[in-house]
Amino acid sequence: MRVETYTPERVALTIDFDPSLCTGGGLLHGGVIMALADSGGGACAFLNLPDGASGTSTIESKTNFLRGVRSGSITATSTPLHIGRSTIVIETAVTDDSGKLVAKVTQTQTVLRAS
Repeated sequence: MRVETYTPERVALTIDFDPSLCTGGGLLHGGVIMALADSGGGACAFLNLPDGASGTSTIESKTNFLRGVRSGSITATSTPLHIGRSTIVIETAVTDDSGKLVAKVTQTQTVLRAS
């Protein structure tokens, strides 16, 4: 993964297609797409933690896969939808090299506090 953007308003991560990351049919595995989106979403949530928080953890994630990827790279761009005291909701758009939407992910992150 490469970091393209890393701000509280937007986190963008990119990964290159590689046959070792594919299903038997030569498509980029959905788990790779989800891992990229979760990494971007977690980073975006972390950058938006409220005062006194010690970290964040994904408690819910919903992915809609919209197209397959057979080459190039994909970029996951995460933006906050809700920043609260106990949860942060992040939306991530995963796009291919041509800018076409590959997947849309919405995840809820819990705000962790030191004991």
